[in-house]
Amino acid sequence: MDFMLREASEQKKRLVTILAFCSIPLSGFVTDIYLPSFPAMAKGLAVSEQDIQLTLTCYLLSYGISQIFVGNLLDNIGRYRPRLFALLLLVFTNIAITYMDSIFYICMMRIIQGMAISTLVVATRAIFMDIYDEEKRKYYLSYFTIVWSCGPILAPFLGGYLEKLFNWHANFYFLAGYALLLLILDTLFSGESLPEKKKFNLTETVSLYKVMLSDKKFITGTTILGLSYSIVMIFNITGPFLIENVFNHNSVVIGYCTLILGFSWMLGGVIGKRRMHLDLKPKALHPSLVQVTLILVLLATTLFIENLPVLMFFLFLIHICSGTLFNNFFISTMLQFPNNAGTAGGLMGGLVYVLTSFTTLIISSTGVISSSQGLTIRYLVMAIVLLLAILYIVKLYKPQTNSSNN
Repeated sequence: MDFMLREASEQKKRLVTILAFCSIPLSGFVTDIYLPSFPAMAKGLAVSEQDIQLTLTCYLLSYGISQIFVGNLLDNIGRYRPRLFALLLLVFTNIAITYMDSIFYICMMRIIQGMAISTLVVATRAIFMDIYDEEKRKYYLSYFTIVWSCGPILAPFLGGYLEKLFNWHANFYFLAGYALLLLILDTLFSGESLPEKKKFNLTETVSLYKVMLSDKKFITGTTILGLSYSIVMIFNITGPFLIENVFNHNSVVIGYCTLILGFSWMLGGVIGKRRMHLDLKPKALHPSLVQVTLILVLLATTLFIENLPVLMFFLFLIHICSGTLFNNFFISTMLQFPNNAGTAGGLMGGLVYVLTSFTTLIISSTGVISSSQGLTIRYLVMAIVLLLAILYIVKLYKPQTNSSNN
């Protein structure tokens, strides 16, 4: 039985909100929990680093492309039942991966997981748009990226210990258990949040996508989100191999390093929330300039020092800058089309992850990273691209204030 959440009691809405926030970190867990196990998976499956990195790229690409289409679908069929089906898929695919020894089939499962997570994330974002007024939407959405950061913070840390205590399969058993728990709770306590399901109309859908894709605020905001997240993903796909092969540390140390960088992303989100009142130029340009400066200093340092703590110190600060930019533009971009929350959220998230998947594929194809300097150069290239995009946006909206660009 579906309950119409918009007309539910405040207590019921609070319970659904708590469940929604509990499900937000799952996307980060599915992405990051097995990062410390990359080297072990490569050895266990007898494949190359690039093959293991491909499992992440497949997931991100599927996640991104699915969001582009799933948003409109959820505006037509609702949020509740697709959420339940997505959670069920996650349970089965994670268990299936533990029985596979073919990188091809693991990639297939990761593609299905990308579709499932995109459905879960878009439906969860849309719940806040469905049941709350504009002020509460802003309030809850401002915490969205902060709560989401719990995934990148906790997942690799937990994954490193799971691999050490058991093996890399334990990461996927954990994900299956997490999804199963959410499935049970959602079935018992949640319900439908969409006030009125929209009848699918292909012409209207295409027209809506054209409007969104031609909206400069929406597209530029989405571009910054994608580039900001791409910078963070550089370490996620290359760091585990660098830490094990160059610095000679195990999966637990990899987990601690990703824990630290996950916390820096969340800290950046908190800082971004406090900077929302600023005009566009200081809000966007200052963090990007600081980021490029930090990377240049790190690059100079790597010419003389090959040291993991020094590398992590600079990456911590660099990731704060990305987290700040991401949170700033996440809220304003999400609120551009409140009457089509599912479609807008799906298109935004989809474009972000499609962009991220292509950047991770490019980074993976540049070869094995055998030094801190090689890693830093990749950071520098991505940060300069982000800075150029922000300079273009600042120039584009130079006459406008923050109030008109948010």
